[in-house]
Amino acid sequence: MKVWLITEITDVEKDDRPLKLANLPIPKIKENEILIKVKACGVCHTEIDELEGRALPSFFPIVPGHQIVGEVCRIGKNVQKFKIGDRVGVGWIYYACGECEFCQQGLENLCKDFKGTGKDVNGGYAEYFKISEDFAFKLPENFTYEEAAPLFCAGAIGYRSLKLANIGDNKNLGLIGFGAANHLVLKIAKNLYPNCKIFVFSRNEKERELAKNLGAYWVGDIEEEPEAMLHSAIDTTPVWKPPFYILQHLLPNGRLVINAIRKEEIDKKYLLEIDYARDLWQEKEIKTVANVTRKDISEWLNIAEKFNIKPEIETYPFEKANEALKDIKNRKIKGAKVLVI
Repeated sequence: MKVWLITEITDVEKDDRPLKLANLPIPKIKENEILIKVKACGVCHTEIDELEGRALPSFFPIVPGHQIVGEVCRIGKNVQKFKIGDRVGVGWIYYACGECEFCQQGLENLCKDFKGTGKDVNGGYAEYFKISEDFAFKLPENFTYEEAAPLFCAGAIGYRSLKLANIGDNKNLGLIGFGAANHLVLKIAKNLYPNCKIFVFSRNEKERELAKNLGAYWVGDIEEEPEAMLHSAIDTTPVWKPPFYILQHLLPNGRLVINAIRKEEIDKKYLLEIDYARDLWQEKEIKTVANVTRKDISEWLNIAEKFNIKPEIETYPFEKANEALKDIKNRKIKGAKVLVI
């Protein structure tokens, strides 16, 4: 099968071919596993973090990709959840032990043995992919493969971020950055909390335009002052300055949720410039998002199907995986990017 590989740490912007095209054997499945003929795979900034060494893969070479959708083409003899021909999807969570302290609390995203798809095992930039039936999900019927792919990371992690933001109706929610995840957060929030006001902060003019078109209450650059204070904010930017700048716009007891597996740069001056009385006092808090649980994905897929929440997508043929990654690196973003396989 054809695959794209991460073979070494590199600079995505400077390297003409950060991913290498190769051929690998089709995976052999175990008794409880399914083999998926991949139809599409979402492209995520996490792949750039892996390539540039901020989120090191467990081994090299490795097939990246963790927003995988396709058709079941083979099943192990003990599989009961799926049959051949089913349309299925897989997200970042490839495995959790189910037995540790965190798994027992419903926090399998924090499992000490957590395995990330495309980081700890080969992922979906490939023609075929295998996984335990317990970590795969049936696709909503009203979604194409291309529309469904971003549901499994951008959508699922966006949904978890929204839950952690403790937002509700008649509240003010700030979205910092407006790429694949936050554009879906806006759609989710507007359906679940129709009277919630969404404030979008982005340096990217196309992202701001998309936010306006999707019904944001207020749209501005990162350093613009919003029309009102925020109850919560969700940051999806790859750098440090935006979330720390937004702290000053949080109301007392406000929460900033940072939704990023890694940040691209660590500039200590932003930490030193935090004004405690203005930015953190009055019980403001900062919380990070780490991975997703299967419950997050299941709940989110039900919501997406019920409200027909579809991502704005830009598709790339499988052969242009490197171009898709470079476009994300250069902030050429409007919604979510999807490889069609």
